[in-house]
Amino acid sequence: MRSILRSYLVGIIGLALAATPSITAAADSGSAPISVTDTAPGAPGTDAGFLPATKSGFGTAHNRTSKVWFTVQKDGGLGEIFYPNLSSPAARALQFVVADRNGGAVRASQAAEVRTSLSDQRSLAFRQTFTEKSGRWRLEASYATDPARATVLVDVRFTSADRRRYAVYALYESALSNTRTDDSGHTAGRALLASDSSQASALVGSPAFGATSSGFRGISDGYTDLLADGRLDWHYASAAAGNLVQTAATGLTGGRTEQHATLALAFGPSARAARSTAQASLDRGYASAFQAYVHGWHAYLAGLPSPPASLRSAAERRVYRVSVMVLAASEDKTYRGAFIASPSAPWAFGRDDPSGPYHLVWSRDLYQIATGLIAAGDRAAANRAVDYLFTVQQKADGSFPQNSRVDGTPVWGGLQLDEVAFPIILAHQLRRFDAGTWAGVKRAADFLIGFEQDGNRAPWTPAERWENQSGYSPATIASEVAGLVCAAAIARHNGDRVSEQRYLDTADAWQARVKEWVVTTNGPYSDRPYFLRLTKDGNPNAGTTYTIGDTGPVNVDQRSVVDGGYLDLVRLGVLPADDEAVVNTLGVIDEQLGVPTRHGLYWQRASFDGYGEKLTGEPWDFGLPDGSRLTRGRAWPLLNGERGEYQIAAGQVAAARAQIARMARTAGPGAMLPEQVWDRQPPAGADGFVPGRPTTSATPLAWTHAQYLRLVRNVQAERVTEQPAVVAQRYGSSGSG
Repeated sequence: MRSILRSYLVGIIGLALAATPSITAAADSGSAPISVTDTAPGAPGTDAGFLPATKSGFGTAHNRTSKVWFTVQKDGGLGEIFYPNLSSPAARALQFVVADRNGGAVRASQAAEVRTSLSDQRSLAFRQTFTEKSGRWRLEASYATDPARATVLVDVRFTSADRRRYAVYALYESALSNTRTDDSGHTAGRALLASDSSQASALVGSPAFGATSSGFRGISDGYTDLLADGRLDWHYASAAAGNLVQTAATGLTGGRTEQHATLALAFGPSARAARSTAQASLDRGYASAFQAYVHGWHAYLAGLPSPPASLRSAAERRVYRVSVMVLAASEDKTYRGAFIASPSAPWAFGRDDPSGPYHLVWSRDLYQIATGLIAAGDRAAANRAVDYLFTVQQKADGSFPQNSRVDGTPVWGGLQLDEVAFPIILAHQLRRFDAGTWAGVKRAADFLIGFEQDGNRAPWTPAERWENQSGYSPATIASEVAGLVCAAAIARHNGDRVSEQRYLDTADAWQARVKEWVVTTNGPYSDRPYFLRLTKDGNPNAGTTYTIGDTGPVNVDQRSVVDGGYLDLVRLGVLPADDEAVVNTLGVIDEQLGVPTRHGLYWQRASFDGYGEKLTGEPWDFGLPDGSRLTRGRAWPLLNGERGEYQIAAGQVAAARAQIARMARTAGPGAMLPEQVWDRQPPAGADGFVPGRPTTSATPLAWTHAQYLRLVRNVQAERVTEQPAVVAQRYGSSGSG
């Protein structure tokens, strides 16, 4: 079969080469010279999108010098690599193929059991072990960056248990300038260089690569060549612009004595600069760079409080430390204070959206991240977040972008009023009462008070926190009321008594009416009052209908749609924890959205949610028909953190502590916390499905890590530390039971 496939491929390539001059080049070790062309055929090749969002690692040096970030794929190898900022992936993948010299070759990620772990418990350094399923060989790859340069370093070790000779190849897929379709590549000496109009990369190895090739994905790339018959027969010296894949023979051949190689993948504004950077990192060596890399993270953690002694297991403490570092790593190194939502691109976003919405800054997520950093003890980073927010604030009206690139450029054009309120609350929490911050706070608060659209006035919002519905949202109203009370306090510090009173009057009016707008007394789930996800018209007892979105049902009675976001009314001090409707809704949420597992209850985010994998297990996608129910949203671990904070406010600290354990148990390899975990209705034909374990959603999600840190610290303090005291005092609420 392999020989047939090889003949077919050679025939296809031969047609493309018929009119192209040939050169003679030596094949990889053990092969006879073959005739090859200077330029790879088959441009532009196929575009496969970015790799799955289930990352098992995310790392960068803890400094501002090395402006490169890497992700580790759960199934093996590196995924997206970011350069020079966190909104711009510059590489799709760096993976391995193992050939056995007898005509067989396999992707290491597919032929082996892959295990990812931290190679140092107090840094974002990762090790992956690939153990061939029959035990014939073992490959170990360790990942870090050179703190002095924009270089990702990979330490590769390889051993084999049998006598056959192997060859290990590294295959690199570039995506320079956040595009995968316009990179050209060539071999220069023993280096593989890639470039587009504004960026370049260089891949070099020690020992020097024995053979190289640049080709087009799916046509003339190393995967296609090697998997056909186990040999690298195509040694293309260059490839024009397209979906570039570059292949290098590492020189590792196996044997019972472990063999070792180092790869350096560097980035720069030109091929010459990238090559120089890569060579400098290679000359430094992995061991030296690794020691500097881990030292940077050790120093950062040493400057923060230790994980609380109340964390009951090594796993919980590991997730705590990793959560702190993941949040720190999520900050851009050029645009300080800009923290992205996730270094992943789940589902259709990895295929179609070059902006990558998870690679953007959302003021809601940034508030969550900043409060998580405050909980961890990094107030300086939280203050940078405030500075960033009021820098990107829209000067024309005082609102904030729905999301933006790290440089502040707005991307999506929507508006969500909680994203206008949260920066005010964060500024108050950090006691940012200076005149400059007050100017931004005043613009934001004035915008909230005066907002009107399509005949609707605030606190009605064009979109609530799950992005796809407008209306009166209890979660949004909580942030708006708290934001205005915090704005009033900042106004008082700045001597503006008129604004102070305006904000308080509006906040009081909204707080007094919140249950009138969003609590139903005749809904189908309880004879007692309970909170809805939202109402379209401010009349929670009306059977107003709307379409859920994300393939959810159409014409759904708003009284049958619930969501745990109403708990922000308690967290932010707008309502007391023992309010009748608040307490009664807990049972409704547990029954309607609860996902029981062997480790306890997790929750889906809202009724009929379709933001998740298709029922077949295939990725969520754009444009699927409303009402088709083709996709299903699963459970979100961050909601356990929100429930835990409510339990603290209700005086149930032991129950809140149990939520810490549940969140920690959702961590994937490398202690990465996911956006979603599986429920008890697996996709059809799903293999290895476990309720409470990560789905293929965004991992790591910074919001989840931030919520974990916040819950841990709040349990330790036995109070909700981010609750604004001015709000709780005004409305007779408390975050400490």
